[in-house]
Amino acid sequence: MRKRDFEIIDSLHQFRAMTRDQLATLFFSQTKNPVRHANEVLKRLRDRGYIEANVNHQPYTYFPKSTRLKTNGQKIEHFLKIVDFYLQLRAYGEKNLKHFAVESQFPGIDVRPDVLMFWKGSAFFVEIQNRQYSTQVMQQKIARYEAFAHSQLWRECLPFQVKGFPSVWIVADQKYNVVSEDVRILQTKDVAGLVALTKPKQQTSNGGISIKIG
Repeated sequence: MRKRDFEIIDSLHQFRAMTRDQLATLFFSQTKNPVRHANEVLKRLRDRGYIEANVNHQPYTYFPKSTRLKTNGQKIEHFLKIVDFYLQLRAYGEKNLKHFAVESQFPGIDVRPDVLMFWKGSAFFVEIQNRQYSTQVMQQKIARYEAFAHSQLWRECLPFQVKGFPSVWIVADQKYNVVSEDVRILQTKDVAGLVALTKPKQQTSNGGISIKIG
């Protein structure tokens, strides 16, 4: 197996599910025909039993071997939207994305963000919505983040060091009427929406770009 084969398998474990086109963008964009090369490699990995696929979805959706997910379940679309979000971030510079974890869990903490990330010098808990929740449900989710911030346990839980509690970034087609005096809430439809609100500041010592939201 090639290094790229292992990277594809690792990405499927990280994201749970990815479409052929997403994998082509991530791993084959430098080739003359990304889709054809992706099809060839993914077929080989599937034939050899390293990955699985939902062939009823066009283009095929791929999964790590022995996935516990229902390959045609509603949760799949959510994971695919997380991959789309990841690809949007990478479009603004791969080096700017220092950490990206899907559905991080913290022992004893009732918070499970869709994404925990450190991007352009800032930390974020990201909530990616592919279906509309009520304002009450979303406010309850914000309340759990507030409790997490108050506990100070987040300093021990994060895999990187930051001075303040990460911003909560809601990525959704609609804006929720939620507020917090303790947690910074950002709401946009996509990554471009947040970039439009940011003003670059000086380069940080760790190589990232610190951004000001506002």
